[in-house]
Amino acid sequence: MSHGRREFLPSGTMTIKLVSRSRARSRRGRDMGTSQSSNGSPSGVPMVPPWVPDLPLPASPPAEPDAGEGAPPEAAPDQDTTSAPNTEPRQPIPVAPARRFSGANRNLGEYARSGDRANMQRGLGQYVKKGYGGSGTATRRMGGTVQTAQALYSALSGGEASSYSEAGGPLDPVLTAGRSANEIMDAVVEAVRPVDGTQDAEASRTSIKDALADVLNQYPDADLLNLQQEQRDLAIERFVAGDVFRRIDLDIGKTIREKAPNAVIGMGRLKEVREYVREAISASFRRLREAGQSLATRRITQIVQSAIRETYQVFEGYAE
Repeated sequence: MSHGRREFLPSGTMTIKLVSRSRARSRRGRDMGTSQSSNGSPSGVPMVPPWVPDLPLPASPPAEPDAGEGAPPEAAPDQDTTSAPNTEPRQPIPVAPARRFSGANRNLGEYARSGDRANMQRGLGQYVKKGYGGSGTATRRMGGTVQTAQALYSALSGGEASSYSEAGGPLDPVLTAGRSANEIMDAVVEAVRPVDGTQDAEASRTSIKDALADVLNQYPDADLLNLQQEQRDLAIERFVAGDVFRRIDLDIGKTIREKAPNAVIGMGRLKEVREYVREAISASFRRLREAGQSLATRRITQIVQSAIRETYQVFEGYAE
C-alpha cells in the first residue's frame, strides 16, 4: 500500500509534506491533550474506576516458549505454548485520598515554569507513588489500555490470526478494499475501541490513530491490516506510550498548561513529557525483548502489563 509523498502526523492527521511547519505544529498542539478541561481525579473514589478492567498483575514476566529440542514443530513465533504466568493476589482497590496529586502538581508546576527535567522526573515519581499509591495500582488503572492493546494486536495481524478480518467482520478485506490509509485507520479505531462515553475511550482512540500514523511514517508501504511482526510491535509500543501519556495529561496536565509562562511554552513542556514517556515505554519493551519476552498473540496482556509496570517503577524511583 503506497502513500507517495504523504506524511502521517500525530492524532491521525494526514497532509502533504509541503504543509507549513507552523500549521503542523498548531495541529499537534490542539491534539496534545484529550481533555484539557479535566481537573484530574477527585478524592474519595476508587483509584481504579469501575469501568476499567481490573486485570490481575503477573507475578513474574511471562516465559518465552523454548525453541530448543522438544519444542512442538508447529509452534509459530507468535504462538504461545506456555501456560499463563502466575498472578499476584488481587488486592483491594485503594480509595483516592484528598490532594493525592499535590506533590506531582508542585513539581510539574516548577517544571512548567523552568523546564528543569529533574522537576519533571520528580513530578512523575510523585504522580505514581503518591497519586496512585505505587506502580501496582497505577498499572491496574491502565487495564483498559492493556485490553485494547490485545485487541489492536489482533486487528493488525490479518488473516486467520484476526477475528476482525473474518468475512463480514469490521476489517474484512473485501469491505476495506480500495479505502485510503486514513479510512483504514478510522476503521481500525472503530473496531478496536468504540466510543463508550469515557475519557479512557477517547484517549485510546487517539492513541491508536497516532500509533498507526507512526507505523506508516516509518514503514510507508505497510499493510495496516496485515502488519509484519516488527511493525505490529511498533504499533503496540506507540499505542501504549500514547495512552500512558494521555492518562498523565488527564490527571495532572492542567498544571503544566496553567503554570507555564505562556500557552506555547506549555504545549512545548507537554510535548517533552510525551516524548519522555515514549522513551521510557520503549526502553521497557526493549528490556523485555532482550530478556526473551517478545509480543505474541497470547502474551500481549502480560507483556504490556509488564512494560507499563516497569515504566511506572522507573518513575516511582524519582519520587522524593
